[in-house]
Amino acid sequence: MSIRIKTNETTEAWRAMLLAHRRVTHELDRDLRTHTDLNLGWYEVLLVLAASENERLRMNELADRMILSRSATTRLVDRLERDGLVDRFVCDSDRRGMEVTLTDQGREKFVEAGRIHFSGIQDRFGNHLTDEERATITSALGRVADANAIPETDAHCPT
Repeated sequence: MSIRIKTNETTEAWRAMLLAHRRVTHELDRDLRTHTDLNLGWYEVLLVLAASENERLRMNELADRMILSRSATTRLVDRLERDGLVDRFVCDSDRRGMEVTLTDQGREKFVEAGRIHFSGIQDRFGNHLTDEERATITSALGRVADANAIPETDAHCPT
């Protein structure tokens, strides 16, 4: 006896999105590993920090933005800190919290890897879509993300 899996346009769209995501991110990770000493996870941490105010975030906010557990974020930051790409320090005004910031070396590595990453996004994703399709995907996935938003946490140590 076989199980019949119910599908419809929504589940087919979901599966297509997951498959495309898995395949494209695999190739983007491979590109970064081939041309830099970063993997995609490390690059994403540098990207999140670079996009943050003063290139720094509390550890819990970084974990939320990366959609990682606190322990996974700690392990990732441990490795980045060991390689000199980030610094971690206790919040001056709130001794309970830890913040992470980009180092000069981390900023340089981010810029170097960014060229490869954005070229890969264009080659492996953008070049396969029309302008109209890109606009539709951006709008549709933006609505889905907004409808399922994760509550924001305090990103910085209080001053």
